Amino acid sequence: MRYLMMSMRKENETAPDEALFAEMGKFIAELSASGILVATGGLDPNGLLMTQQDGEITVTDGPYAEAKETVGGFALVDVRSEDEMRELARRFLAITGDGVSRIHQVFS
Repeated sequence: MRYLMMSMRKENETAPDEALFAEMGKFIAELSASGILVATGGLDPNGLLMTQQDGEITVTDGPYAEAKETVGGFALVDVRSEDEMRELARRFLAITGDGVSRIHQVFS
């Protein structure tokens, strides 16, 4: 089962410190070595928004004034069960501290 796990970042949130990066690096290395981690990365907070309305596409460059939070990073994991995914999410949040992770199953 594959899941996309996204860490949400609030506007004006301070950048993580070196200790958090080090601990997260160990966690990522563990998941990579076990074959669970398919892909991961941090995301540019500015981004790009594309919408289509009545066949017309509008492109808006970020950051977006109306957005209170953005996706700060993601991990695509391949696990045996939803319970395993939940445990990974708990471990991730234990490293990052207070915050929100959005998680969606990825269908093939």
